[in-house]
Amino acid sequence: MAMGTVGFGGLVAACGDDEPADEPGGAASPDNATGDASPTDEGDTTPEDGAGETETSDSAEALASVDDVPVGGGVILEGPEIVVTQPEEGEFVAFSNVCTHRGCAVDEAADGLITCPCHGSQFSAVDGSVEQGPAEQALEEISIVVEGDQIRRA
Repeated sequence: MAMGTVGFGGLVAACGDDEPADEPGGAASPDNATGDASPTDEGDTTPEDGAGETETSDSAEALASVDDVPVGGGVILEGPEIVVTQPEEGEFVAFSNVCTHRGCAVDEAADGLITCPCHGSQFSAVDGSVEQGPAEQALEEISIVVEGDQIRRA
């Protein structure tokens, strides 16, 4: 009977050993969640909450002037991590400037494309969809409004 218990314990230990090996890639273990929770908790601390509030108050501030955004291209804003494009005259759209492939910041918005320098992914300046991989997901769209000659978060 002791052998059966040891065998079962060994099996459980083996499962436990396999999970941590998979967890760094999957980041789904309680240990990793605790490890991730600390940075997340730090991210959820008052300073970052304050930063979130700053972004909210910044939403009233202009992201860009309509004159700053070329037709067929765009401007990349680093502070709020946004790229604002003007696919056609008078039509403005905004997206996260963080590439969905590996999280690099895009560095160019021209000729109807938003380009990531890290691995060459390209996204449509019209709707953020993937035009060229390796990215497989579109850029996140960000709601904006045009008030006079200023572009602001909605």
